Amino acid sequence: MHKAIRIIAVVGLSMPLFLAAQSSNVTLPQDKGPDKINVSSYPADQQKGYKVFADKCAKCHTIARPINTTMTAPEWSRYVKRMMHKPNSGISDSQGKAIYEFLAYDQENRKDKNPSAFSKALSDEEIEKLKAQQH
Repeated sequence: MHKAIRIIAVVGLSMPLFLAAQSSNVTLPQDKGPDKINVSSYPADQQKGYKVFADKCAKCHTIARPINTTMTAPEWSRYVKRMMHKPNSGISDSQGKAIYEFLAYDQENRKDKNPSAFSKALSDEEIEKLKAQQH
């Protein structure tokens, strides 16, 4: 019984580390795209959201990754929540909300107008295949 609890504890504590390593140590196609957005025509609250997004998200992966990825609003919501729970992300609830609102706005106002210019989000399996090819 104690062995089972130890295994569950080790796996449970290792999972966030696995998730953190899952995409940060691999180069995705999106990483090779532009790493800035000209948000000067965006509303002031979205310009502020962009600054939070750029500051927080660049801590763990290239900022080009989300800039060049297209997702639906619910996918962005799940993604931001997932990133908020990563070790050392330092993303508060209010910052997560600002990041999500920026990403949803940017998706609708920039990416949805030219979807072929952006990459679809990769599945965990596709990321693992890329990692295997790159190492």
